[in-house]
Amino acid sequence: MSSLQASGPSHKRSGQPVTLEDGRELRNAFATFATGVAIVTTCVGDEMIGATVSSFNSVSLVPPLVSFSIARTARALEAWNATDRFGVSILARAQSELSSRFARSMADKWSGVEIREANVINVPLIGGALMWFECEVYARYDGGDHIILLGRVLAATRNSEAGTDPLLFHGGTYRHLAPPVGSETIPDNAMWPHGW
Repeated sequence: MSSLQASGPSHKRSGQPVTLEDGRELRNAFATFATGVAIVTTCVGDEMIGATVSSFNSVSLVPPLVSFSIARTARALEAWNATDRFGVSILARAQSELSSRFARSMADKWSGVEIREANVINVPLIGGALMWFECEVYARYDGGDHIILLGRVLAATRNSEAGTDPLLFHGGTYRHLAPPVGSETIPDNAMWPHGW
């Protein structure tokens, strides 16, 4: 008997176990975690590369680091392995069509896309996004069937014309923010013991 069982109240195991070897079932389990949606971009010569990710994450404030992952099966994997820089465009509520377009392997995904010029490095950014980050590759890691790119943020620009509503992804579909829950806000100087 574990110490949890011995010292705590009686607990029943509940829920339906997920079969970790079943890719579809595991993907659905991961999809219960709501995320924002971003398009990551880079250039190889004159070719613009872009991909939709829901794996974008802030990692560190000092130094400012972010991360995302790219599938090893991605058509542009070689470009992501070779690049030394990338851009991140945090998508706004109305940009689900762009998200879907950049999630696919297609030759003309840039056709008709409003491109915003970066401030510091030579990468294309997606016009109309909520926020843009310009990054240099800080490290790459093996992530199983993905590679994980860690980037040092060189510039961050908020789009003052795009509003504040992000595009969200949950349960395999796009979502939007609901009204805030409660009226309490987290103070800027709050200390989080294990995260932000």
